[in-house]
Parts: sequence; structure tokens; C-alpha cells
Amino acid sequence: MKRVWKLSDAAQSELLSRHRSSAAAAASKTLQHPPYAFTLTNSPSYRLTRDVNAQTHSSSAAAPSSSSPLISMSSIIDLFRDKPSPQDLRAREDLARTASELRDELVQNIGDSEKIVRVLEEKGCSSLWEWKDGLGVVELLNQLRSWPQLALEVFEWRRQQVASSTSMSAEEYAKAIIIAGKAKNVELALELFTEAINKRIKTTSIYNALMSAYMFNGHTAKCQSLFRDLKKEPDCCPTIVTYNILISVFGRLMLVDHMEATVRGLKDLGLSPNLSTYNHLIAGYVTAWMWNSMEKTFQKMKEGPVSPDISTHLLMLRGYAHSGNLAKMEETYELVKHHVDDKEMPLIRAMICAYCKSSVTDKVEKIHKLMKLIPENEYRPWLNVNLIKVYAQENCLEAMEKSINEAFEHKTAVHTAGVMRCIISSYFRCNEVDRLESFVKRAEFARWRTCRSLYHCQLVMYAAQNRLKEMENVLIQMENLNMPCTKKTFVILYRAYLMCGQRYKVAQIRGLMWKHGYEMPFDSLLS
Repeated sequence: MKRVWKLSDAAQSELLSRHRSSAAAAASKTLQHPPYAFTLTNSPSYRLTRDVNAQTHSSSAAAPSSSSPLISMSSIIDLFRDKPSPQDLRAREDLARTASELRDELVQNIGDSEKIVRVLEEKGCSSLWEWKDGLGVVELLNQLRSWPQLALEVFEWRRQQVASSTSMSAEEYAKAIIIAGKAKNVELALELFTEAINKRIKTTSIYNALMSAYMFNGHTAKCQSLFRDLKKEPDCCPTIVTYNILISVFGRLMLVDHMEATVRGLKDLGLSPNLSTYNHLIAGYVTAWMWNSMEKTFQKMKEGPVSPDISTHLLMLRGYAHSGNLAKMEETYELVKHHVDDKEMPLIRAMICAYCKSSVTDKVEKIHKLMKLIPENEYRPWLNVNLIKVYAQENCLEAMEKSINEAFEHKTAVHTAGVMRCIISSYFRCNEVDRLESFVKRAEFARWRTCRSLYHCQLVMYAAQNRLKEMENVLIQMENLNMPCTKKTFVILYRAYLMCGQRYKVAQIRGLMWKHGYEMPFDSLLS
């Protein structure tokens, strides 16, 4: 017999009454969620930081009993009760605004510890420190993530303030451990982790934070060892964030098999992949240059319940740039252009390199457009050398010389013969022998790669203009550099003198070639 479970009017009234009577508790509960869960954060690395801190009590949450209908309905009501009320949202906005004002004051005094302490004591709002579970401090540290050393100073001040009173929360320790890891201070991260454990603040988020610190600094063995320790803990267990960190570690090591096995094992553990899981998986494929797997994962996200976010598109943009897929690179760039142009200089440089390697006809114009987005203080030697090469190949003499001058100003030395030959060929095609001579002298002084091609090109160009005196000066320059004449050098001189009607010079070169055992050019046998 089919039975349909219905709520009676009395039961509905009782449940609604319970819901209204617990409104105050609900407000307090929602205030405990980290404020950064309600702010837009676009950095892929920060997303991992946010996930680590977003779950402190997840391992200790009890599962509701399926045998009690009342408990099941309570859990349903909780879904609605956990929605932040307007008062909660205003409180979070006030918290973010207060932390932002204090952050600005602190940033203005970077490098002066005494002033920083004074600002914290005088302008640090007491309500910021009194938030439950230290969420006010976590919000301030979060807003100081671009200044990790300053954030650690603030945390140390907070640490001293509570030394004689209440202890700090797990959220505060986790955030500080992550910041210490990003500041390359692994020793401090381990010290804070040990301090928290000794104070019996043992949560999954604390372990995840130290695993993240190890991951950021390349201590993959320690990260995996800590993961094994976490699995042995009776009071806490790994979460999806923990496995996301492992996936990121394997991806950085290009251990694709391990990375994929970890993802497949999530279902057996009762865990569902989230946005960070897929982003770390794509990042691993990009690192390993597995473009097909990268694309399949991205398409799976577009079709599945977990939709791509801006971090996903940034990863795909990098992958398309490295793989030379210009069509999809440009399509993805249009989607995130507003963010990339302001905050993602490495991605702009990757796109420029993609254009440098391509054969599209308008690549110089596209490169110029992207270069305008890069500030002058973002100079990169390798990018400058690539620009010199592509401008030389495209006969953009003015742009090439501008990049060459930047290289000289930043003391960037070119040691690749291929790049030097591109520069020489550009001057030759443009018939600019005087500019070539000036470049050769500066290149010698700056200790760039010198080769005979530099001087042979000058010999040919001077001979073509019947400037034999300058041509012979090049020979003296080669001799000063201990660069003896080769058969090619003699052939160039022979044909230059023959073209200019210098018969006695032709005879001298012919004698020198016989002396060195070189065969005579075919046209000399006809003369």
C-alpha cells in the first residue's frame, strides 16, 4: 500500500514556530561564515587559500538520522535558515569596510614596525577583534594578502595581544600559516601549526593550511607526509580541499597518473569534485602540455553541474597560448579581457609569445596592442629578446632597434646565434649598413654573441656600395677580435674587389687562398 507522508497543519505550525524562535541563533551562525565567501576573488592561488579556510568544522559535523522525519524536516528548514539576512549582509559589509580602512592605514606605514603597532592600537576598531572565531582578524589578513610580510606583522601583534587572555581561533591560525607559506617562510608556518596543535586546536583546516604552505614552496614530500598524518587523526579527516591540494601537488610535479587517480578516487570517498578540483586538474594538464585532456576537462565543466569561473578561463587562456591555438586564445581573451588587461601581466606576455611563434600576417599589430598594456616596470629580458627576433623577421626596423635599445639599457645580453642572425638579416634586407655597423659596435661592448656573420654581412654591404675603405676596416676589426679569415671571408673579398675592378687586390686574395689551401671560386677560373 502506498503511503504519502503529509504535514498536518499542526506540524507545519510547530515547525514554523521552531524556525522563528531560532532566528537569532541563525543570525549568529551566519555571521560565522568567513566574509571572503561573499566577495569576488579572481586569483587562482587565492581561491585555494579561501577553500582551505572555508571549512574548519566540516570534519566534526554530524550526519542527521534518516529514521526521524522531524530531524529530516529540520535539516530542510536549515537550508533556508542559513541564508544570510539583510542584517547579516550589512554586518559583513561593515566588517569589510572597517578592515579595508585599517588596511590602507597599515599599507602606508610598511617598513616601520613602530608605526604599524601604533596604528593597530589607536585605529584598530575593537569590534574587528571581537568577532567570533577571529573572523575580523581573518578578514584583515585576507585584505593584506598582497603584502604577506605586513600581514604576518599584524598577526604577530594579534598573537601577543591574546597571549595572556583567550586563545586564537583555528581560522586565524590557518590564515596565518597560508600567508607564511606564500611569504616563503615555511619555518614560521610549521611553528604556527605546531603551536595550534599544542593548544589542542586540531582541525582539518590547520592541516590543509600547512599542506598549502608546503605546496607553495615545493616541499611536495612533506606535503604528502602531512596528508598521511591527517588520515591517521581520529578527530579530523581529509576533505575535498585536502584532496584538491594533493591534486595541485601532483599537477605541479607532472604526475598526471597520480593526479587523475586522486580525482577518480573521490567518488569512493563520498566526495564530489568542486570548482577548485577541476581548476587544479586543468592546471596540471597545462603544466604537462596535455592539451587534449585540458580541453576535455573544460568541456566537461561546461556540460556538468560545476560551471567554469574566471579562474578556469584564465587557465584555459594560458593553455591556448602555450599550445599556439590562437583562435581559441583570442576567443577566451575576449571573455576575460576586463580582468586580464588590469591584473594578469603574465598572461599578456604568454599571448605575446604565442603571436611571436605564429605565422599570422597581422601579428606585429596584435603584439603592439598587447605591449601597450604592460607597464614599463614589468620588463622581462626573455620577452624583449623574443620581440627583437620577431621584429627582425618582419623587417620592422624601428621597432627592432627600439627593443634593442631597451635591451642595452637593461643590460640584457643576447647569446643566441639565431637571434643575432635575424638582426643581421633585417639590416641586410633594409640595406642599412651604417646602422648595422653601429649595432655591431654596441653589441661588442655589451658582450653580446659575436659571430663571423656579423662582419661578413658588413663586408658584403660595403662592397655593394663600393665603400672598400670601410670594408677593409671590418677586416682590421675582425683581426683585433682574434677572428681569422675563413674561405667564405676570402670569397667575399675576392668578389668585392673583382666587382670594383681592383685587379691587383684580386690577385692578392687569390694568392692568400692558395696559401691557405682553399679552392678558388668558380668565377675566378673564368677570369
